[in-house]
Amino acid sequence: MGILRKTLFLGLFILGISTTAFSQTTFLNLQEAFAKSYTLEAKGDFKLAANVLKTVYEDNSYETNLRLGWLNYMAGNFNESIIFYKKAIELMPYADEPKFGYIAPLAALGNWDEVINTYKQILENSPHNTKAMYYLGTIYYNHSQFDKAISYFKQVADLYPFDYDGLLMYAWSNLQLGKKKEAKVLFQKVLLNKPTDASATKGLALASQ
Repeated sequence: MGILRKTLFLGLFILGISTTAFSQTTFLNLQEAFAKSYTLEAKGDFKLAANVLKTVYEDNSYETNLRLGWLNYMAGNFNESIIFYKKAIELMPYADEPKFGYIAPLAALGNWDEVINTYKQILENSPHNTKAMYYLGTIYYNHSQFDKAISYFKQVADLYPFDYDGLLMYAWSNLQLGKKKEAKVLFQKVLLNKPTDASATKGLALASQ
């Protein structure tokens, strides 16, 4: 009985060593693949960089899916990029990082409804995310939906009252809605931030008419 226990213990010990060694080997392979992908990316070889990572791809690896989403986007493979970013979002549903990445290929394909929906998902998770607010406001502004755009730019300006980008777009949104008095004050604030800014100077002139 004692011999059997010793044999069983030895077997489990060896199995443990083997599993640990295999895990370490897998990590080293993954690390090497990531390192190669960064080198290739720096050279502009995005497709080849993605192919290197695919050799060590595991469906449940958030990091690999996220990186493949980025590399395929940079390679112009937008549909494939979307697939990997979606997988990364599934793996980390509360993370903003993969959602911002997911937006890039969607925008490249002109899928603005899904872009808007994704920005709103980010804001549900991170209500004070000014990056999402600003870009969502910009989308509405570029689609001439100034009444929607202004609400997001106002939130940015409320959180960062002297931020150039937020103030400028908040000012232009007010002007587009015919609120010249409010726009004038905001353009003046922008010009305190950047005294020679061409856009704010033009806006101030229009608001002062």
